[in-house]
Amino acid sequence: MRAGTAFFAGLGSAAIIAVGWQAGVGTLVSSLPQSQAAASGTTTTAASGTAGTGADEWGNVPTDPLTTPAADAPAAPAAATGGVTNGTFDGAVINTRYGAQQVQVVVAGGKLTDVVVLQTQTADRKSQQISSRANPILREEALTAQSAKIANVSGATYTSQSYMQSLQSALDAAGFTG
Repeated sequence: MRAGTAFFAGLGSAAIIAVGWQAGVGTLVSSLPQSQAAASGTTTTAASGTAGTGADEWGNVPTDPLTTPAADAPAAPAAATGGVTNGTFDGAVINTRYGAQQVQVVVAGGKLTDVVVLQTQTADRKSQQISSRANPILREEALTAQSAKIANVSGATYTSQSYMQSLQSALDAAGFTG
């Protein structure tokens, strides 16, 4: 009798974990944009201020004055190489359940030359540890691939996905096709 009870208790626990897992994955998928190309970003060049609508791909406008891009100063494009605008471009701020992620790219000579993390997940100590481990790996992968089409870092799904989305929006702002 006890063995049967233990079996069904374990089976019930597994079912609860599976449902929770699916709910968590559904939350992750629904919180991330479906089209990275549609993400908006803030463009910054050495010769000008910032420009952008400030709205994300769903039309949401951030209310934090520190992360809201200035819409009154259009950016003047820098020298272009093959349709790519050279300069520094801020990616969209991607919010996750563990905090916001935003990267900035530097494009020179038509190539992606640097990726700088402007914001990263800091909801708790574990999030900080995961992000501090994953961000350098993601940077190297992006520079090697010359693209936002890079692999997730194991154990850092939210950081990886939000990094890639912000990176893609910054590359889109630069006209970078990688």
